[in-house]
Amino acid sequence: MASDFHGKRVLVTGASRGIGRATALKFREGGATVLGVARTALESADDQLISIAADVATIEGCTSVAEAVLSRLGGVDVVVHALGGSHAPGGGFAALDEDEWAKEMNLNFFSAVRLDRELLPSMLEQGSGVIVHVTSIQAQSPVFESTLGYAAAKAALANYSKGLSKEVSPKGVRVMRVSPGWTETESSVALVERLADKAGSDFDTARAELMKAIGGIPIGRPNTPLEVAELIAFLASDRAASITGAEFRIDGGSLPVV
Repeated sequence: MASDFHGKRVLVTGASRGIGRATALKFREGGATVLGVARTALESADDQLISIAADVATIEGCTSVAEAVLSRLGGVDVVVHALGGSHAPGGGFAALDEDEWAKEMNLNFFSAVRLDRELLPSMLEQGSGVIVHVTSIQAQSPVFESTLGYAAAKAALANYSKGLSKEVSPKGVRVMRVSPGWTETESSVALVERLADKAGSDFDTARAELMKAIGGIPIGRPNTPLEVAELIAFLASDRAASITGAEFRIDGGSLPVV
């Protein structure tokens, strides 16, 4: 991995924390020039990355990121759409009004569509490139209570990704999906802490209860962000040069389907 991406130009969205941050650092470790995108500028501790502050859940944010990629990097070789999440209220379908649906779709689906539309022309012109869409096992096993919109958006992203791969793979651009299960990011740790506080229990008990609530994780623990980043980096490398249009699930065995 020390030189897998030497000379490569990589864009990673959601790079301030979690899977996005781990992925950006993994590509940097592999020798790439990495531009990380987050809604706020990355902290000074991330000075090994080039950063841009932009909200890619908006049209304007996607445009500014694309302009920065082309002007600061001169193009792009790998695009990783790691941005995602849900801030919708609990309560199932009735809690999701027009604004909530728009937020979920813009964050988890249209951000990738818009950036691809801006950046693919330069990748097609150079005849090479890799796009990795980070989806979710909820695209196949949605949780209705509080993440119905998120799950639907990730399902749309998975379908779009497959169709896009058929169009651009013959022209040199590979497109893949990485579908994580529960990953122990800063946000998920904070969630477990809130659940523990609410139940009057400890962190380990609340963590085990949450794993049971999502149907269990056969390996007994969530993913780490680094494990997901390792998979993304492999798929984007020349070692995976014949892989395109495929989905790779990383969930500790959570999803109980073939």
